[in-house]
Amino acid sequence: MKPTDAELEILHVLWTNGPSTVRQVHDALSQNRDLGYTTALKLMQIMVEKGLLTRQEDARSHTYTAAVSEEATQQGLVDRFVETAFRGSASKLVMQVLGNHKASREELDEIKLLLDNLNRHDTPA
Repeated sequence: MKPTDAELEILHVLWTNGPSTVRQVHDALSQNRDLGYTTALKLMQIMVEKGLLTRQEDARSHTYTAAVSEEATQQGLVDRFVETAFRGSASKLVMQVLGNHKASREELDEIKLLLDNLNRHDTPA
């Protein structure tokens, strides 16, 4: 399931900080944007219904945990983006990104290593 931008912000807080209350998530998000507590609460309740979060109910507070991993979420978003924006062509995406953004030497080295590893796995022994 593709999270909305607001849901993704909440997931980032939970991935970074671990299980948190609505107050803790609200406080973290409020550092960068104006977000009401009840809005954060409602979003998190919806995310539980969608299966993006789980809720542990204690006597006085509810603790929320991300029910989806950061890696799986990123992979799903990238897959959908490549499919819709680049008609399924990963190479068009890479060319667009590298053509319009200055990659550091370290990033280019990492990309080369990744490509070498992919080629090694695709080459018959």
